[in-house]
Amino acid sequence: MKKLILSVFAIAIMAGASYAQKIKGSDTMLPLSQKEAEVFMKEHKNARLTVIGGGSGVGIAALIEGTTDLAQASRKIKLDEKLKLQEAGVSFKEVIAAYDALAVVVNHNNPVSQLKREQLEGIFTGKIKNWKEVGGPDLKIVVYSRETSSGTYEFFKEHVMKNKNYASNVLSMPATGAIIQSVSQTKGAIGYVGLAYVSNNVKALKVSYNGGKSYIGPSMATAKNHTYPVVRPLYYYYNTKVENKVKPFINFVLSPEGQNIVEKVGYVSKN
Repeated sequence: MKKLILSVFAIAIMAGASYAQKIKGSDTMLPLSQKEAEVFMKEHKNARLTVIGGGSGVGIAALIEGTTDLAQASRKIKLDEKLKLQEAGVSFKEVIAAYDALAVVVNHNNPVSQLKREQLEGIFTGKIKNWKEVGGPDLKIVVYSRETSSGTYEFFKEHVMKNKNYASNVLSMPATGAIIQSVSQTKGAIGYVGLAYVSNNVKALKVSYNGGKSYIGPSMATAKNHTYPVVRPLYYYYNTKVENKVKPFINFVLSPEGQNIVEKVGYVSKN
C-alpha cells in the first residue's frame, strides 16, 4: 500500500512538473509572452512558466544549448543557427505566434513626423547627421539601436537599411525599454521599437516605401490591412523532443483567447 501511495505521489509530481518551462529570447516579445504566461498559469494551476528577454539570438543560443524550452524570436532563425541545432542533434519546430509593426520613434518635441525609407537608411548608416537634412531643425541626430543579438536589430538592418551597415556612432541599447527611455530624454534622438512599446513619451513616425508618394504610420489597423510597410512575424522555436511539454502553452497562445491577448498587449493577431 505504501509503495502504491509513493508511486501515485511520484506520478503527481511528474504531472505537475510537466508544465514547468522556460521561455527565453526576444525583448520585443517579452510583454506578449509574459502576459500570455500569466493568464495561462491562472488557468493551469500546475503550470510554472518563466519568461526571460535578452534578444532573439540569446533565445536561440539557449535552445541550441538545451537551457530553454521555448526560444522567442522577432526574426527568422538563421542558417548558421540551424546548422548548430543540427550538430547538437536538435530537431526543431517554428510557430508564428503573432505579428508586430516595427515603429521608428523620435523625441516627442521633434517637429519631423515622416521619413522616406531612404532617409532612414541614411540616418542609420551615418550619411545623414542633422535633422535639417530631412526638413527638421538644425540639430544633431542621435541614433539609438538594439545590440547585435537582437532580432529587431537584424530585421531593421535587412528590411529598412537594405543590409547596409549601421554607422559606428550608433548607440547600442541592451533592451527595447532602454531605447524608449533614451529617445524620450534626448532631443535629437531616433530609434526603433516594436509597436507594443510605443508610448506617449515618444513620437512614432510615418514611413514611406514608395519614394514619398504616401506615408503610413504604425498602428494595429495599418499592420492588419498591410498598408504599413514594416510588419514582421514573431516566432516561437522549440525542440521537438519537448513538444508535449510546450504544446499546451503554444495552443493557448494560438487560441482565440490567446490571440485576443496578443491585441490587448499591442501586437497584431493572426486572425
